[in-house]
Amino acid sequence: MRRSTLLMCALLTIATSGCKQITEQVQKIKDKIAAARQRVRPGQPAQPAPATPQPVPPKDIAATPPEAPKKPARQAPAVPLPARDVPYESPDTGTIAPDMSERDVYSLWGPPIAVRRQGDMTFLYYRNGCEFTCGTEDVVFLQNGKVVDAVLRWPGHGYSGQSSSPFATPPHGPARPGGDTLTVKSSSTP
Repeated sequence: MRRSTLLMCALLTIATSGCKQITEQVQKIKDKIAAARQRVRPGQPAQPAPATPQPVPPKDIAATPPEAPKKPARQAPAVPLPARDVPYESPDTGTIAPDMSERDVYSLWGPPIAVRRQGDMTFLYYRNGCEFTCGTEDVVFLQNGKVVDAVLRWPGHGYSGQSSSPFATPPHGPARPGGDTLTVKSSSTP
């Protein structure tokens, strides 16, 4: 919360701390919470509110540290990374073009395996059969809902625009004896 909101809440708490009706309502809510947590046994009545509430001195809200959450936040399960490439075949093939809408891409290639949005950018991820060796799925980049770029590796996916990613570089021929070593010519200076 913003500081001004916290300040208003603190002032409201201080102003109403001596009010009998507010104190009774707070006690009722606390009793219901305690019953829900089964701190109070069902057969045992909840403790009645004190007949005359004692004035509570105002607390310094800024000095009290925030309470730690009782349960850790739930996180999405981790998606296992592929350990090897799995061949990919799909009837959804075709070539997308710059300025196509997201719906046009869906109608051509079907639903993506993942969609990420950040600001005015949208990223559509499609399987390509070389997720492990390529390091990524096929990705379509949309800005303001229109295709602006694509990085594609599966032959069934095409992009008629200029991609920012070149085609995959084929591996070099057989390994050279001695491996890839760097040799530096020494310049002899007197």
